[in-house]
Amino acid sequence: MHWFTKLPPVLTFELSRFEFNQSLGQPEKIHTRLEFPQTIYMDRFLHCNKELIRMKREEIKRLKEKMVLLQQQLERYLQYGSGPARCPLPDMLQYVLDFVTTRPAAAVPSAQGPHAGLLQPQTHLMDVQLNGRPEGQDTEDARVQPSAAALQPPAPRAVSEDELALLRPCLQRWRDETEQDVRDLKESIDRIKLSIHQMYCDPLLQQVPYHLHAVLVHQGQANAGHYWAFIYDQPRRSWLKYNDISVTESSWEELERDSFGGLKNASAYCLMYISGTVPRLAADEADGQLQREVEAMPPELWHYVQEDNWRLEQEAEEWEEEQSCKIPQMEPSPASELQELSSESGSDQSSVCTQRARCLSSEHAMIAKEQTAKAIANCASAYEKNGVEAALCEPKEVEPVEAQVGERTLTAQAEPPQDAQDTEAAAQCSSQVSEVEIPSVGKIPVRSDADGYNEEVMLSPAMQGVILAIAKARQTFDRDGSEAGLVKAFHEEYSRLYLLAKETPTPQNDARLQHVLIYFLQNNAPQQVVERTLLEQFADKNLSYDERSISIMKVARAKLREIGPDDVDMEEYRRWHEDYSLFRKVSVYLLTGLELYQNGKYQESLTYLVYAYQSNTKLLLKGVRRGVSEPLIALYRRECLLKLNEVAASLFVSREEACVAQGISIVNESVIPCMHLMNDCEICREDLDAIQVMRNLWCSYLGREDMDEKLQLKLGELLPRLLECSTEVIVLKEPPKIRPNSPYDLCSRFAAVMESIHGASTVAVK
Repeated sequence: MHWFTKLPPVLTFELSRFEFNQSLGQPEKIHTRLEFPQTIYMDRFLHCNKELIRMKREEIKRLKEKMVLLQQQLERYLQYGSGPARCPLPDMLQYVLDFVTTRPAAAVPSAQGPHAGLLQPQTHLMDVQLNGRPEGQDTEDARVQPSAAALQPPAPRAVSEDELALLRPCLQRWRDETEQDVRDLKESIDRIKLSIHQMYCDPLLQQVPYHLHAVLVHQGQANAGHYWAFIYDQPRRSWLKYNDISVTESSWEELERDSFGGLKNASAYCLMYISGTVPRLAADEADGQLQREVEAMPPELWHYVQEDNWRLEQEAEEWEEEQSCKIPQMEPSPASELQELSSESGSDQSSVCTQRARCLSSEHAMIAKEQTAKAIANCASAYEKNGVEAALCEPKEVEPVEAQVGERTLTAQAEPPQDAQDTEAAAQCSSQVSEVEIPSVGKIPVRSDADGYNEEVMLSPAMQGVILAIAKARQTFDRDGSEAGLVKAFHEEYSRLYLLAKETPTPQNDARLQHVLIYFLQNNAPQQVVERTLLEQFADKNLSYDERSISIMKVARAKLREIGPDDVDMEEYRRWHEDYSLFRKVSVYLLTGLELYQNGKYQESLTYLVYAYQSNTKLLLKGVRRGVSEPLIALYRRECLLKLNEVAASLFVSREEACVAQGISIVNESVIPCMHLMNDCEICREDLDAIQVMRNLWCSYLGREDMDEKLQLKLGELLPRLLECSTEVIVLKEPPKIRPNSPYDLCSRFAAVMESIHGASTVAVK
C-alpha cells in the first residue's frame, strides 16, 4: 500500500475508456457507467492517517465477513427446500395453512350410488351449454370445457375440528416467526451496508477536500468521435459547457447525463479535481480571493499578466471585427417571421426563391438521424464485403440512361458542363486525400479540396444513409452506369425513410426530428417536394470519396439543374422547408424551456415555452402533424408560470427593497405578458384556473397588517394590470439565439428531457 505524504493542487484522473478486442482485432470504446462525486476527500490516502485508515479497513473487513454470514442465513429462509424447486419458507408455511383451512367439496348423497359423482359433472355441463345457445349451434365443445364448480382447490379429504384447532395456531405462529426472522436479517444487512458506506465519513477524514473542476467528455467510438468539456465557473457558481466554439451554461444534471456513461456513446475520460477547503466560494468571496492572489503576485509576473490580458483583448477585438465583415447567419427574433436566407441579388424573383429554398433544404440534408445507425448496422456486413474503392480517379464517361424516380424521368448527361469541368480542374491542384471513419461502415478515403469537405456533415447519420444507399447500388452502377446507380440509390434511401415515417411513435421518440423527409411524408407533402429534397442530398459536395459517389453526385447535380419552374413550384418548396425549420425551432424552444424548468430557472424557461407555444400555433393551423403537441407545451407553460408567480410573490412579501423591486419586475416582464397571451387565444379551463390562482394570491396581500403603506401602494399599482386584460402592447424577452438546423441530434435530447420530468408519462397529456 502506497501513501501520499503531500498532495498537488490539481488531481487528474485518466479513465480507461478503450480496450483492444482480440477477437475482432480492433480497439473498442467502453461504455460502462461510472459515477463520480463533485467532492472527494483524500485524507484516507495520506500517510499521517495511516494507522486510523488501517483500523477502519480492518473494521470494514470484519463487517463484510459478518454480512456474508447473514446473507447465507437469509438465503436459507428465502430458498427453503432440498430439491431443485425451492421457495421462501414463510410462503411455504402460508401455503400449508391455506391447504389445511380449505374445506372439501360438498359430498354427494349416497342414495345416488357410488358412481353418481362421476356422472354429475357431465350432466351439469350439458345443462349449462344448453342455456343461452343459439338454435342449431354445435354444442359438442361445451361438454369438454370444465365447469367452475368442478375446479375446486386442493383440500384435505377429512380434517376434524380438533386437528384444525391444533394445526392452525402452530402454522400461523411459525409463519410469523419466520417472517420476523427474515425482516431482522434484512435490517441487519442494511445496517452493515450503511456502516461500511459511512466508514470514511468521519470528520477527521474530511479535512483535505478536492472539488471537481473539469470533466473531459468523448462521444463516439474508439476510432472516431467528438470531444467537449465541462468546466466549473467559480464567479457564476455554475457549470459551463465548452463545445468547439460554443460555450453555454450547463448544469450538474446535464454533466451526469453526458459523462457517467452507460446510456449512450458519450462518457468522461478525464476528471480534474482542485484542492479547496470550502465546497464553493460565493461570487463576492471569489472576487476577494482573486484580489488577494493578485496582490500577492511579484511585480514582474503582474506586468506579464497585464500584457498578456491586453493581447487577448486585442485578439478578441480583431476577431469581432472579422466577424462583422462576414455575412451574418443569425436566427431572427422569435417574434418575427422565420429566418431570411441569404441569396444573390437579382431581378428574377423566382431565382431568388430557388436559392432560398435550396439553402434551407441543404441545411435539412445535414440534420442527423439517430435511427440511421441501425440501418447501417444491418447492412454493414454486406457493405464491408463489397468494400469501397481506395483509389481516387476522375469519373469515367457514362452513356445516357433513362430511369424513373417517382413520376419524373432522370436522364444523365455524358459529361458535366464546361463550368463544372473548370471547377474540377482548379480543385485538383489543391486536392488532398484523407480517410474519414464512418461508424458501422469503416474508413473511407475522401478528397478534401481547397474549400474542404464538411466533416461534420460527412459523419452525420443522414449522410451515412446516403453513403450506404450508394454502396448498395454498386452492382447497378457497375453494370448500367451512373444514371442507373443514382436511381437505385435514390429508391433505397427513399424506401428506408418511408418505412421510418410509418413507424408507430413512442413517448420518447418523435420521428419528425430525425429527418426532414419523415416530416414531409407524415404531412403528405407533394411528391415533387419530397423527391427534389432527396435528390439534393445525393448532390451534396461531400460525396467525393470514390469514383462511384462522384459520378452519382454529378448526375444528381445535372438533374437538379434540369428541373425547371414547371416541374417544381419553388415557392411551395420553400414553404415546406420553412415549416420544417419552424418545427425544429419549436422543438428546441420546448426542450430548452423544459431543461431550464428542471433547473429552477423559471423566468428564462417561461420565455422559451411562450415562444414555443406561439410559434407552434402557426404550424398547427396547417395540420395536426405539422407541429408539437399543444397540450404538452400548455401544461409546462402553465406550471412554469405558477412557479414563477410564487417566486415573485415571495420576493414581494420579503419587504426588502431590492427583492420587492425584483418581484415586481418579474411580474411586469414575464407573468403579466404571459397571462395576456393566454387570454388572447382560446383558453382552456386549466389555464383559466391557473390565472385565477395567481390573481387570488396577489389579492390576498391587500390590507395585510405586516405590510407598510409604501408596499401597499406598490401593490395597488400592480393589481390593475393583473386583474384586467388590457389592450397594451405585449413585450416579451427574446430568448438567446438557437440553431434549429444544426446537425446535432435532437432525438436523444428529447428522450432525456421527457424521461427526467416525472418519467415518460408526461408526453401523454390529456
